[in-house]
Amino acid sequence: MRILFIGDIYGRSGREALEKHLPALKADLAPDIVIINADNAANGRGVTDKQLAEFYSWGVDCVTGGDHIWDQRQMLSYIHRDEKLLRPANYPKDTPGKGYHIVLTQNGQNCLVVHALGRVFIDAIDDPFAAVKAIVDRHPLTSANIDAIFVDFHAEATSEKMAMGKFLDGKVTAVVGTHTHIPTADHHIMAGGSAYQSDAGMCGDYDSIIGARTNIPLQKFVTQLPGERMIPANGEATLCGTFIISDDSTGLAQSITPIRRGGVLSQA
Repeated sequence: MRILFIGDIYGRSGREALEKHLPALKADLAPDIVIINADNAANGRGVTDKQLAEFYSWGVDCVTGGDHIWDQRQMLSYIHRDEKLLRPANYPKDTPGKGYHIVLTQNGQNCLVVHALGRVFIDAIDDPFAAVKAIVDRHPLTSANIDAIFVDFHAEATSEKMAMGKFLDGKVTAVVGTHTHIPTADHHIMAGGSAYQSDAGMCGDYDSIIGARTNIPLQKFVTQLPGERMIPANGEATLCGTFIISDDSTGLAQSITPIRRGGVLSQA
């Protein structure tokens, strides 16, 4: 299976970059499934139903959230109606929505997409390791209806992300991190055959501070005083993500390749 994952969509520039570059990526890479993280799509705070409709019309098959999943209050009622939109699996059991979805690809294969939220430096919720394990145990790789498993672990600490990778190595196709907005250079196939990358990076303007206009967070760092709300930078965005090819006989990864298109970052 050919899996294209695009990291945190940040604001208008990130949405525009996705619309601009996704058609060429689909033509060049021929992915069987396209997954995006849209935790910052709506002006840096969550995602709206209108934006989701646009993403699906552009060919996105599944959308993950993160710690901003409820910032747009409409999501509390909307998420029940959209099985393609995932909130973290390790929220309490009565939280609206689900943390996983099985996507049926056009060639008849099934990809289990799992989404979890880290606890280090983020508001503590339920154990992400136990939550992901429960899902993967119910839908194991190469079972009757699962051909690939992709895990988006939305976490701050690289150590926690690496721990999740090691925890799932050999049980999933790939574990890729989101949330820090910085593409990491540690993409590789682990010893057990699962692909790993600490962070896919964001789809946003990198002439910024993690996607926000530089002056506002910079002033906070320099003065330690409260200031304005973060505003997304709206220069040309770099689309960042990763592309994974799995072995259909095992469901494990054959390759993982970083993707960077447009903007100020080096292209890949």
